[in-house]
Amino acid sequence: MEVFHHVTVLRDESVALLRGRPGVTMLDGTLGGGGHARALLETGARVIGIDRDPCALEAARRRLSGFGDRFVAAHARFSQAREVLDDLGIERVDGLLLDLGVSSPQIDTASRGFSFAQEGPLDMRMGATGETAAELVERLSEEALADLIFQLGEEPHARRVARAIKRATPSPTTTQALARIVSEAIPRQAWPRKIHPATRTFQALRIAVNGELDELDAILGELPSLVGRGGRAAIISFHSLEDRRVKQRFRELGEGCVCPPGMPVCGCGRRAEFRVLTPRPISPSESEISANARARSARLRAIERLS
Repeated sequence: MEVFHHVTVLRDESVALLRGRPGVTMLDGTLGGGGHARALLETGARVIGIDRDPCALEAARRRLSGFGDRFVAAHARFSQAREVLDDLGIERVDGLLLDLGVSSPQIDTASRGFSFAQEGPLDMRMGATGETAAELVERLSEEALADLIFQLGEEPHARRVARAIKRATPSPTTTQALARIVSEAIPRQAWPRKIHPATRTFQALRIAVNGELDELDAILGELPSLVGRGGRAAIISFHSLEDRRVKQRFRELGEGCVCPPGMPVCGCGRRAEFRVLTPRPISPSESEISANARARSARLRAIERLS
């Protein structure tokens, strides 16, 4: 049996913002190893957990079985949250949590193909279906691959990297083969100091393979239909592409009157649906980062529904 152990990031901060307590229903859209879900269940809340990774789902079900019918797990993407709640007869929840980071078991299991630290197939799928990273690299043209690496990985040498990947013979099908190609394509003096030179390219491919930004955009658009009055949503992101989307959507939901400054009376009639709880994102403490270096880039933002 595969072990699925993940260190929960910003656990206490997330639970405090969501105000878990008896009688409320929480939706954990990224169940993972169940760390956040357990913390919410321990407050007395009911938790609906969603994950697209069958391994994560199985592990969480085992670990949280002691909470009885207060815990329900569903195999789904978090963009399908509305469907999951409809199936359970739930109109809206009192709290919604997303931890957008890749789990440690996914990174550390070589056969999943997420990491260049150990050899494995170039897969990167969070679920069990769909196009692998190797298939994506093979299918895209050099120009399209360069655009993807630049846009989703924010890699300044994307054109060099894409050219090297597409001209490699044979086409890379393993993690370390791809990492070598990327490293050799970037001038040594331009290697980033704090991360592996292939980090941004791997991020871009992972995001593309799993449609991560589309998933995020979908659930951000659905927030008013998912979170009930007085309920809260908390989202943990790990890179700027995610955080910018969360920040912008929260700002839109928290925006009230949009009349020009100086208008004596509001004419637009717009009222804010939500209140932003985190004008600045919450970051992990130094002690958390010392205990779990992968937490260092985590950023937590939260919002509360007013009406």
